[in-house]
Amino acid sequence: MDKLASGDGTTIAFDRLGLGAPVILVSGASTARAVHAPLAELLAADFTVFNYDRRGRGDSGDTPPYTIQREVEDLQAVLAEAGGAAAVFGNSSGAVLALHAAAAGLPVTRLALWEPPFMVDPDAPRRQQAYVAELAGLLAAGRRGDAIALFLTGIGLPETMIAELRQAPVWPGMEALAHTLAYDAAIMGDSRVPGSLVASVTAPTLVLYGSDTGAWAADAARALTAAMPDARHRTLEDQRHAVAWDVLAPALRAFLTG
Repeated sequence: MDKLASGDGTTIAFDRLGLGAPVILVSGASTARAVHAPLAELLAADFTVFNYDRRGRGDSGDTPPYTIQREVEDLQAVLAEAGGAAAVFGNSSGAVLALHAAAAGLPVTRLALWEPPFMVDPDAPRRQQAYVAELAGLLAAGRRGDAIALFLTGIGLPETMIAELRQAPVWPGMEALAHTLAYDAAIMGDSRVPGSLVASVTAPTLVLYGSDTGAWAADAARALTAAMPDARHRTLEDQRHAVAWDVLAPALRAFLTG
């Protein structure tokens, strides 16, 4: 593990693996860099992989108040460490953060995105607003476990599975990340594709989604690629949101070396 300082002085922890052209991995909500450790190993044969903890997670620090711009600056610092420019892979809401960074003019050479969780139905902004309000209340009350449960319910986990998770060894680590759910909620905005923002992203972009995730993932991929100047989408068969890294890695490799 290495560390660097972001623009506001926040310590950002990262792992560097492999040799070759640089690629940076950006995790999504409720996860830290550990979630991408197997993917980093799979890509390290062909790339120099930078797998970092977003602020407030894992071994990275945090500096309030939170802003999306500060997270963009974190990624900018990792890009500088990678040599000044790199491909970026974003996972779920981490994909949306990667879009913000590319739209801000960061030197992203290629952009690969796994299931950015945009919604296209008319009721989506209302649902997002209700989630953000409830999440803020739970976090303000120190109910970190309930905040995680709220998020997991929102992404479709049944109550029985959440109850089992609360008793599992992984739960304390999940609770430790509860406050960062608000960060990802801010990144998602009203949950719809931010057309004017993504229209300014000129890096070649691949949006990937699983055939078994649900219609929302396919709808989001189509809406996003339609709003971008140089983007296409691809389905990974028999995959859900928790994608198998050994299935994703070849698709990423083909795009990043294409």
